[in-house]
Amino acid sequence: MQEARPTVGSTIPRQVDLDYVRRELHVVVPRELERSSIFIPLPSSDLQAKLSLGQREVKIQEGPLYRAEGYPVSISCNVSGHQGPSMQDFQWSIYPPAASTREVQIISTKDASFSYAVYAQRVKSKEIYVERLRGNSVLLHITKLQMKDAGEYECHTPNTDGKYFGSYSAKTNLTVIPDTLSATMPSQTLRKKEGEPLELTCEATKATAQHTHLALSWYLMREGESQAIEIISLSRDFLLAPGPSYAARFAAGDVRLDKLGATSFKLSVGRLQPSDQGQLFCEATEWIQDPDETWTLITRKQTDQTALRIQPAARDFEVNITARSLPAEGKPLELTCLVVGRGSDLQFQGFWFLNGKEIAQIDAGGVLILKTDYRDRASQGQLQVSKLHPQAFSLKIFSVGPEDVGTYSCEVAEVLRTQTNSWQVLQRKQSSVTQVQLREPAARNVTVSAEQWDVWEGEELTLLCKAGGDAGPLSVSWWLIPQAQTTPVFVAGMEQDGTVQLGVSSPGPRSHSNKRLEKVDWATFRLEIGSAMVTDSGTYECRVSERLQNQAKELQWTQKITITVKSLKSSLQVHLLSRQPHVTLSHTLDLSCIVRANHSDLKLPCSVTWQFQPAGSRAFHPLVRITHNGTVEWGDDLSQFHRKTKVSQSSLRSQLQIHDAALEETGVYRCTVEGYDRNSLYTSDPARVSATSNPVKITVTFPESKLSLNSSSQVQELPISSSTHIECSILSRSAGNLPLAITWFFSPTPTNESSLKILETDQTNVVKYGDSFQSPRSKQKFHSEKVSQDLFLLNILNMEASDKGHYHCAVEEWLLSTNGTWQKLERKTSGLTELKLRPTGSQIRVSKVHWLENATEHDEVGLSCSLDSPGSPASLYSVTWYWSREKAVNQMLAHLQYDGLLEYSREGRRRALHCYRSSPTDFVLKLHRVELEDAGMYWCRVSEWQQRGPPGKWINQASDESQRMMLRVLPSESTLSSRICSSEAFLHFLIVCPFLMLMLLFTSLLCLCWKARKLSQLSLSAQKEKALWVDMKRGASGDWTTGRKTEDAEPQGEPMLMEGM
Repeated sequence: MQEARPTVGSTIPRQVDLDYVRRELHVVVPRELERSSIFIPLPSSDLQAKLSLGQREVKIQEGPLYRAEGYPVSISCNVSGHQGPSMQDFQWSIYPPAASTREVQIISTKDASFSYAVYAQRVKSKEIYVERLRGNSVLLHITKLQMKDAGEYECHTPNTDGKYFGSYSAKTNLTVIPDTLSATMPSQTLRKKEGEPLELTCEATKATAQHTHLALSWYLMREGESQAIEIISLSRDFLLAPGPSYAARFAAGDVRLDKLGATSFKLSVGRLQPSDQGQLFCEATEWIQDPDETWTLITRKQTDQTALRIQPAARDFEVNITARSLPAEGKPLELTCLVVGRGSDLQFQGFWFLNGKEIAQIDAGGVLILKTDYRDRASQGQLQVSKLHPQAFSLKIFSVGPEDVGTYSCEVAEVLRTQTNSWQVLQRKQSSVTQVQLREPAARNVTVSAEQWDVWEGEELTLLCKAGGDAGPLSVSWWLIPQAQTTPVFVAGMEQDGTVQLGVSSPGPRSHSNKRLEKVDWATFRLEIGSAMVTDSGTYECRVSERLQNQAKELQWTQKITITVKSLKSSLQVHLLSRQPHVTLSHTLDLSCIVRANHSDLKLPCSVTWQFQPAGSRAFHPLVRITHNGTVEWGDDLSQFHRKTKVSQSSLRSQLQIHDAALEETGVYRCTVEGYDRNSLYTSDPARVSATSNPVKITVTFPESKLSLNSSSQVQELPISSSTHIECSILSRSAGNLPLAITWFFSPTPTNESSLKILETDQTNVVKYGDSFQSPRSKQKFHSEKVSQDLFLLNILNMEASDKGHYHCAVEEWLLSTNGTWQKLERKTSGLTELKLRPTGSQIRVSKVHWLENATEHDEVGLSCSLDSPGSPASLYSVTWYWSREKAVNQMLAHLQYDGLLEYSREGRRRALHCYRSSPTDFVLKLHRVELEDAGMYWCRVSEWQQRGPPGKWINQASDESQRMMLRVLPSESTLSSRICSSEAFLHFLIVCPFLMLMLLFTSLLCLCWKARKLSQLSLSAQKEKALWVDMKRGASGDWTTGRKTEDAEPQGEPMLMEGM
C-alpha cells in the first residue's frame, strides 16, 4: 500500500499535528475527525504563510520541459528541511496525459520492485536510472525518450521525520516532441593542390514548433586518428569560434564560415595546407531554453563526409652561409645568408644566430628586430643587418671584438601575407654553422711545464706557466678541462696587481685550501695543488693576458698541458694469508693482512678493519679496527674476542692473533684497508681509497686425542658375600689434563643381555646411577673411586650370585669452550673383567616350571616362585623379582630381603604390586590390577643366606633364577562392574554414599535417645513433685526431716523410683 503524500496548499493527512493546525492556522478541526482517516483541506495561501524554515520541502526542475524523441533527458529533484538520516530516498512516478489522475510508478531508490511493468524492463536495462548527486539530491535519467514518456512527472520523498510537516513531493511537465532536425551535404571526394582554396556548403533545417536555436560546426577527421578536429563553429548565440588548431589561420582570414540564407552554411579555406587532408563534415545541434533560463541540447545531426586529398607543393630549398672566419680584431666582418633552389616569386624572412641564440631577424618586408645588446651597437654604427635581395640576407660587424667570436648560423622562413596583412610561416630552413675566430696579433711564446705529468692521488701537483717576450705587466688564469668533458672550470687566477682568485678544481667540498698560485718572476707563474684528487685529472690551460696601452682590449695567449692523477685504488691490493687454515681447539689462530701498492713510497696513513663471518651466517661483522691515527675500536657483536685477540700493525702488514681458539671462531675472515691523506691526522676528511682482501676460511677442529685404556680381559673368582673392585686403567691421555667422565657397565652371565649402566662420574665429578641401579641397596653396593689421575676403581660390596658377569668402563675426554659449553673429544672402552663366584657347597634350586598365563585387563594376577627342596633350617632366603619385554632393559620390580625388609624399585612403586612369602620356600608376586603395559616376561632370583662369623653377619651362600614366566594381558570387555571401576568419580560415590547414610542413621538414633532421656527426666520430676506434697502432709503431723532427707537423697532415690515403678 502506497504511503500518503501531503503537499503544500492541497491536503494534509490526519497525522498532521492538529494542535499546530488549530493554534497557528486558525482552522476549526472537529473532534470526530481527529480519529478519522480523511484529509483536511487547508487554504494554500494560509499554509504557505505559516510554513517555517524547519519543514520539509521537495523541489523538482521547473517545467514545462521539451525534449526530442530518441534523445536523453535528465530531471533534477532535491529535498531540504528534513529530519532523520541525511541519505533520503526518492520515488519517481508519471501521470500520462490521457489519464492525468492515474499514477504510473517508474523507479525508486528505496524499493527495487517499485517499477510498474510498463517501465520495469527499461529500468532493468539501465535505460532509466537515478543518479544520486548528494544524500538529498538526485537526477532522473532517461537515455532514450519515447513519445509515451510525455506527461507530468512526480518526485516523492518518503517520510523520515517524526511527524508530517511540509511538502513531500513535487511535479513537473515533460513534453516529448518529434526530431525534425536535418543536416545534409553530398558525399564526395575532392583533390586539391596545396595553396588552392576550398569551399563546402552544409544544409541544416529544423521544423520544431517551440522556439529553439540552431548551432553548426565543421570538423576534420584525419587518417589514423579517432578524434575529430574542430575547424570552426557557429554557436547557438550566433558567435563564430575557430578550433584550437585553426585559431591562427582564422585570425589571418584564411578560414571562414558564412551563412547563406536560412539553412545554408559555407566553409571557406583560402589556402589549403597538407594538414587539411582528411574527411570533412558538419554537425548541426538544436538547443532550447528551459524555464530556469538554461540552454539544453535536444537534437544533433551529422552530414555525410567529404574526402579531401591535398597534393603538397614542391618546397625544397637550401640555405648557405658565407663568412670570413679569421678577421683581425677591430676589422670588419660580413656574413651572408643565401637561399638556393626556389624561384624569385617567393618571400622569405631571415634570422641570425650566435652560439645558438637569436641576435637579429628581418622579415620579408624589411622590418628589422635586434636583441638588446645588438640594438645598442647598431645605434652606434657598429652593426648592420640588411636584406640584399629577396633571397639574400647580410650581417655586417664593422669592428670585430672577442664578444663576436663563436659559431654563426642563419635561418630562412618561407612566409605568406594573409588577408589581415600579417605573415604566415609556411616552412623553415636552417643553414650550417660557421666558426668565427679572431686572428691574434704577434703572440708571446707561452710554455707550460710540470714537475710530474703523472702523479698519485694525494701527491702534490706543481705546474709552471712562463711567457716569453719583452717584460711587461701580465695577468694569468688557470683553467681545467676535466676528462670526458668540454667545458673548462676556473682553477685560479692572478691579476696584474697581484690579486689572487681561487676556484674549485674538482667537485666536492674541501675542508682546507689545497691550491696556491705564486708569481716566481714577471713572466713565470706557479700553480700548486697540495693534495691532488683523481678529479684533478684533465687538461690544464694557462691563459696569459696583457693589456696594452692605447687599447681597450686585452691580448691573451694560452697553452695547455695534460695531467693524469692516478687512483690509489687501482694500485692498492690487499691479501689475507694464513699458515694454518685448520686450527686446533684452544690453540692460536694467526692471520696476516698484506698490503701491496705501487704508491708505497707515499707512506699514506692507513686504517685496517678486521671482519668475521661466523659459520652459518651470511653477514660480516666488524671484529676490530685500527684507525690511521692509532685508535683501536672493537666491534659490538663479537665481545668474546676482546680478551684473547692481539693485533700488530706496520705500514704494509697487519697481523691478527686469536689465542685459545674456540669452535665459535670457525668462519670466514677478511680485512679492509683504507688510505688517508697525510694531513688527515688533523682533519676529518674521509678515506681516499679502500680495498678489501680475499676471504679466508678458518676451521677450528678438535685436537687429536691420545686417550688409551687397558683393553686386556681379566677374570676374578671370589667367594660369595666378599667384596672386590674393578680397575679402569688409563694408559695415555691427551695433553692439557682434560676433564674425564668415567662410566661403569655390567653385563650379567650367562644371558646375552645388553650392558647395563651402573654409575657415571661425569666431567664435573657428578655421580649418576643407572636406571637399574637406583635402589638404595644398589647405591650401597656399588661406588666409584679415583685412585690417581690414571686409575679408577669400581668397588663392589657383599657380592651376590646376581653380581656375576662382565664389567667394563668407558672413559670420555671433554673440553670446556670459552662460552661455557662442554665438547666431547674422545671416548674409549676398557677390556672386560669377568667376576665368578666360588661355590660354597650349598645348593639351591628354584622350580623351573614353564608358566604362561593370559589375564584380562584390570584382573588380579599372582606369580609364584618356589624352591624344589626345603633347604637347611639355618638358612634364610631373599627373593628379587624382575620384568622385561621385547626391546626393553631388564628391570627389577621388588626385593624381599632375608630379614623380611621389602624394597620396591621405581617401576615397582608405579605398579600395584604386593610381594610376600607364602611359606619359607614359596614366594608370591601379586599384581592387583594388571594393565596392558604389564605384559611381558617375569622371573625371580632366590638367594640363600646363612649366619657366619660374628653374630648378625649373614653370608650369601647361593642363588638361582626361575624359568621365564610369560604374562599376556587381554583388553577387558565393557561390563557394568568394569564401567563402575573404570569411573573414578562413580567409584568414589559408591564408597562415600554408604558412609554418609550410616552417619545420618547414627545421628538420627542419637537424637531419638536424647529425646527419650528428656521425657524420662520430665516424668521423674513430676513424680518427685507428687511425693513432695505427700511429705508435706506428713510434715503437718511433725515429720519435716524425712522429706528433706528424701530431697537430699534424690540421686540415690532415682533407681528406687524406677524399681517401684
